[in-house]
Amino acid sequence: MNLKSERRGIHVDQSELLCKKGCGYYGNPAWQGFCSKCWREEYHKARQKQIQEDWELAERLQREEEEAYASSQSTQGAQSLTFSKFEEKKTNEKTRKVTTVKKFFTASSRAGAKKALAGKLKEIQEAKAPSPSIHRQASIETDRVSKEFIEFIRTYQKPGQDIYKQCKLFLDTMSHKRDLSIEEQSECAQDFYQNVADRLQTRWKVPPEKVEKAMDEVEKYIMTRQYKYVFCPETTDDEKKDLAVQKRIRALHWVTPQMLCVPVSEEIPEVSDMVVKAITDIIEMDSKRVPRDKLACITKCSKHIFNAIKITKNEPASADDFLPTLIYIVLKGNPPRLQSNIQYITRFCNPSRLMTGEDGYYFTNLCCAVAFIEKLDAQSLNLSQEDFDRFMTGQTSPKKQESDSFSPDVCLGVKQMCKSLDLLSQLNERQERIVSEAKKLEKDLIDWTDGITKEVEDIVEKYPLEIKAKSQALAAIDSENVENDKLPPPLQPQVYAG
Repeated sequence: MNLKSERRGIHVDQSELLCKKGCGYYGNPAWQGFCSKCWREEYHKARQKQIQEDWELAERLQREEEEAYASSQSTQGAQSLTFSKFEEKKTNEKTRKVTTVKKFFTASSRAGAKKALAGKLKEIQEAKAPSPSIHRQASIETDRVSKEFIEFIRTYQKPGQDIYKQCKLFLDTMSHKRDLSIEEQSECAQDFYQNVADRLQTRWKVPPEKVEKAMDEVEKYIMTRQYKYVFCPETTDDEKKDLAVQKRIRALHWVTPQMLCVPVSEEIPEVSDMVVKAITDIIEMDSKRVPRDKLACITKCSKHIFNAIKITKNEPASADDFLPTLIYIVLKGNPPRLQSNIQYITRFCNPSRLMTGEDGYYFTNLCCAVAFIEKLDAQSLNLSQEDFDRFMTGQTSPKKQESDSFSPDVCLGVKQMCKSLDLLSQLNERQERIVSEAKKLEKDLIDWTDGITKEVEDIVEKYPLEIKAKSQALAAIDSENVENDKLPPPLQPQVYAG
């Protein structure tokens, strides 16, 4: 009999909450009605099925490549392929090139035939106009990396052929999975790295050192082709985080090495050169496409930092000295798209390199440095909250130094510069006071105008003005009467003789 319980006034059939597989545990609607254990089993089965389908597709593609190559060998002595035939053949083979990686691994007796066929196909490709079936034109760097990858896998013979086939299959698969989230694409890439490494070790018995080298080349080839699709994608908030970090670093431009306890003296020319090189390396990270190359930039930057500390202290640097100096380098360099680069490395770098070795150590320290900068406050720098706020708002700067406190060996240019900074600071304060007083005067004028206007309106309302009609002016008595002739003429004065 079904047990029923009332939750929030709604009757729920408790049997419907059980696992769909019938194990007796409660299921989760987010897991399609399975319990956690059964859901993992179903998920594992689905993944194994997908892997099996991928292998079948890879074998089918390999058979098509072999048939295409055999067909091209049989027609070598025939008439050269024309442009229209080449287009037709290209379309029938689903835009795949006739020349495959198979030709790089054949016996030496076929070298002449391969060379002639490759030359013929090269001439046809050069004469062929750009086809609309091509989705994008490969960049110069992509072409260079592809050639380097092919040259590399030639040294691996049969395992190299298998590597190339797996890489092409992975790229074809990912081209149909652009709608996946970046986390799901990252998971696919990590699974691919693991599968290729396991395949080289178990099936082809490749030594571990050669497996690591091969995986580096696989990562370089794959990620160079995938870079524009997976670096800082629009579906994530990586760009927003980049802007937030850049704004934060700009606001912290006043932080000095002394506040961070950085054991580096930039007054030493050699140390100053090391600092400049470290900043250059951390900025150059953004120009690289491969996660391993980005890690290499971080490693070079870190080694320059260690050298700068060693020269300053005359002794080897410690980890406690390295992290504050790295924070200072990041603040001073403000690398572009810092969060995007960190996320890109985390998502698509070969895990064996990221989790071990010096590259992984330096990358972890960089992540810690960025996290420290994002949460940096007055207590982190041993400052009062009032001073920290004034520095952040730009009201004052801790780098300002009084002219009387300069040492005698300081050059005149530095002294003059500090005096000029003092004058500019004073002018800035005076300007701020003038602007404040001007705003206050403007407000007073507006208030006075409004007050006078209101008083006038009140008076007019209380004592309304009455305007009478204008009366006609009276004519003078002695003036000539031109309007009425009946009136007697004006009296004339008379003179009497006495």
